[in-house]
Amino acid sequence: MPEIDITDKIGYTLLKKGVIDFETLEKSLKLKDSEENKKNRKNLGQILVTEFGADHDSVFREVANLYAFREVFLADEKTDDTRIAFIKKLVEVLPDQQRDMMVQAKMVPFKYDERQPDKLVIIAADPTDRNLPVVARSFNVKKYEICYVRLKDLQGLMEKIVPAQNEFLKLLKQEGEVTISDGSTGDEAVDESALEAEISKSALVNLFEGCLVEAVRRGVSDVHIVPSEGNKTNFMFRVDGNLQVWHCQENTLPEAVLAVVKDRTKNVDRFEREASQDGFIQRVIDGHQLRFRVSIMPIVTTEFQHKFESVVIRILDDRKVITDLEKLGLQGPARGLFYKAIAKPQGIIILTGPTGSGKSTTLIAALYQVIDPTLNVLTIEEPVEYIIKGARQLKIGPKMGFEQSIRGILRHDPDIVLVGEMRDKITAETAIKLANTGHLVFSTLHTNDAPSAVARLYKMGIEPFLIAYAINIIVAQRLIRTLCKICKEPVEGSELDDMLKFGFSEGELHAHTFYKAVGCDKCGGGYKGRAAIHEALYFTKEIKTLILNAGDKVDENRIRDQAAKDGMWTLRRSGMERMMEGSTSLEEIISSTTEED
Repeated sequence: MPEIDITDKIGYTLLKKGVIDFETLEKSLKLKDSEENKKNRKNLGQILVTEFGADHDSVFREVANLYAFREVFLADEKTDDTRIAFIKKLVEVLPDQQRDMMVQAKMVPFKYDERQPDKLVIIAADPTDRNLPVVARSFNVKKYEICYVRLKDLQGLMEKIVPAQNEFLKLLKQEGEVTISDGSTGDEAVDESALEAEISKSALVNLFEGCLVEAVRRGVSDVHIVPSEGNKTNFMFRVDGNLQVWHCQENTLPEAVLAVVKDRTKNVDRFEREASQDGFIQRVIDGHQLRFRVSIMPIVTTEFQHKFESVVIRILDDRKVITDLEKLGLQGPARGLFYKAIAKPQGIIILTGPTGSGKSTTLIAALYQVIDPTLNVLTIEEPVEYIIKGARQLKIGPKMGFEQSIRGILRHDPDIVLVGEMRDKITAETAIKLANTGHLVFSTLHTNDAPSAVARLYKMGIEPFLIAYAINIIVAQRLIRTLCKICKEPVEGSELDDMLKFGFSEGELHAHTFYKAVGCDKCGGGYKGRAAIHEALYFTKEIKTLILNAGDKVDENRIRDQAAKDGMWTLRRSGMERMMEGSTSLEEIISSTTEED
């Protein structure tokens, strides 16, 4: 092994502090001295972050320290409207090239030094970037000082000053309104060659690509593209669980819009308009690789002569994957019971709830809790949504379907298995067989609450004794909208009577402040973001006994009553806790849960 030059203080310091390991340091130093890097001129800190995935702030804090750059803590500084206006004034006079360099270098002119009023303080996430002096001189100040600031802090400030532009929508505005019409009465079939000619000279491509970029930046979960009568197509975003119209494309043949979508989607046939199709799109947006799952379905409108299709695009952003179980916000007894269930060497952990309730997110976070290099972790999902590091994710396709992979998984020597969904008796039986032969199994089921999941398995044909002894825990989950922190207002007066009717005690009303949704320009009708509520049915001896003695029918009510005696919080009770935290409203919990929950 070649010796490492320990005179490189940055590398040595980072190694000593555990930011990087010896192998990474060795490789990065080789890359720094390579012929290729002589053209790029990247320093060691930049190479470690861009090429080896080292934490930006951990690296450049040490770099700043060694080069004696002063650190600015934004939490201790005023970043009010006056400060933002000051920064914008300096940035706006920059030539376009220098402004682009400023964004690329992640730097901001922040303030004039209190002790030297003629010296401009410039903050940067990488104070060693060679473009910093070029941009700094463009501010036309006598003196300037480069200071280090954490990238995590700087990003929020930069978004206020230089919002990321959507280049596709910018081009769309330059080109003008998109209008495509075939000029027909609508009685004849679509002329494919005419359609192709119109699409090629239109701005529809920019509209669609701009839609994807905008959706990612706004944190949208799904994009809906829905044609309607009168040559209209609605582009809708699902934000915090609710659909809202983003753009209505008028005077444009919907088939043309759909053709553009299909042309940019892999595994779909543009000329197939009467069958369901599934495909995917991959894009790099703001430096991140993203995948989009595309579902296309034929629909009927009053214009029977047209073959309209609905498109739903699910955005799969790996940055949103939660790997820390603590961040899921499991409340009350659910937290301890869930940790207890996944700590067992065998058994099934089942997540239940409707589509879009965050079941997969919770399962993946739980899986990351138990993944270990010494264990063989297998997943069977159709389709695979997120890449899970440390797991072997089986590829479902024409030559190996879901059922085939389920049957074959027992021969693949697993320790932990994630079965995307227990969709039928075969899947359920295999999951139970795995649990009863010493494996830990994670899976989902579509039921309204935890006790009804037991009845669902029973109706599938699974024997009660298998259900009783294979399952560790069943967790029902919902996602509720959380109140906007800026505009929410306390509930007062007569509105508190509604809280009493809902089930809160006088003591709880006095001990907590309850809030209601108002609405402002920063949120959607008073809500911003979502949080999970849970109902955790842990399989105690009493629950197992009830299931074993079920006879011809599982009594969900008896299971629910026993679980309550064991300390289980229902979904509604979990929602009430969220209200007492001040994070959601009465209306949201009423709409998300029922009294039986």
